[in-house]
Amino acid sequence: MSPAAKAAARVPLTNGRAHVAFLAVNKSYGGAEPAVKDLDLEVMRGEFLTLLGPSGSGKTTALMMLAGFEQPTSGEIHIDGRRIDRVPPNKRDIGLVFQNYALFPHMTVAENLAYPLKVRRFGGRDITERVARMLELVQLPDLGGRRPDQLSGGQQQRVAVARALIFEPSLVLMDEPLGALDKQLREQMQFELKAIHDKLGGTFIYVTHDQTEALTMSDRIAVFEAGEVRQIASPTDLYERPDSSFVAGFIGENNRLPGRVAELQASGQAAVRLDSGDLIAGMAAHGVSTGDTVLVSVRPERMHILSPGQVADATLSATVKETIYVGDHLRLVARLCEQAQDVVIKIVNSDDLPPLPQDSPIRIGWRCQDGRALKP
Repeated sequence: MSPAAKAAARVPLTNGRAHVAFLAVNKSYGGAEPAVKDLDLEVMRGEFLTLLGPSGSGKTTALMMLAGFEQPTSGEIHIDGRRIDRVPPNKRDIGLVFQNYALFPHMTVAENLAYPLKVRRFGGRDITERVARMLELVQLPDLGGRRPDQLSGGQQQRVAVARALIFEPSLVLMDEPLGALDKQLREQMQFELKAIHDKLGGTFIYVTHDQTEALTMSDRIAVFEAGEVRQIASPTDLYERPDSSFVAGFIGENNRLPGRVAELQASGQAAVRLDSGDLIAGMAAHGVSTGDTVLVSVRPERMHILSPGQVADATLSATVKETIYVGDHLRLVARLCEQAQDVVIKIVNSDDLPPLPQDSPIRIGWRCQDGRALKP
């Protein structure tokens, strides 16, 4: 069946209740590999959904098709059950925020905010009230008379957000809006954007390659790779229960231990025989079967150094290679005795932390639910 026929045969999984729906959407540029492949994605009303992935993974292309700046090669895009992929961008009633802010330099802050209202023929009194209300919302009540070049980067970004929200669109799209800010300001703006979303209750779709941004702000995250969504889930589920080695590696840091599934229980608990011969425990991801070659993913903060006599679901012997001080925690790099492989362990910095000299022997352990057996 052709992509167009597949799109025509499909209906949204929620029977039209989704705010936004991509139905078998493809995007190709000439003869190159498709930028987006057969995308089926639903976004619920009021949701903060983040499209996360490395550069070139298709996340921005998907957003630009929804905004109307790119046209799908095939498939359909719906907003509130109405097909919009052939509707001009200015007729879609979508708020947009980009990394470069796109503020008019010759206008004051208040005039920038008023512009989308004037285009939509709002009355003068309504414009004045909305501008004042939005300046309060983004914590810039006294800066309406300044021009953009008289504002800091963070203030300009708040104005850009306010301009996207001032005409009260039900859908707001943001493409790497915090990428130009320094680390401290970017972290502050993450919490402010989430607070604005919680207060206004609209649907936000946010594009980033920054895992921390995605985990901090999102209700759900769609992880893109090579034009496809590899997994879509809540931040907790993505971090704790990744479905693939790619997702586990892209969302946070993890240690990967190669082996083969020796036994798989109905509960999903797996006994994995490592290449070294050691037998360890972990939870099998969807689609993993007995005999499969897997990578057991364990987050550094879930690995622990065991005291003498202490037991764990999975244990391995190792020697300390180096210890790196990072302030609130230590990063301990250890060489597994039988694997000829290094692992990283995050240890909370505390007064009762025992000394860990280089080359000292240690035992590493973790709970079964903290290991994830994934197909490579």
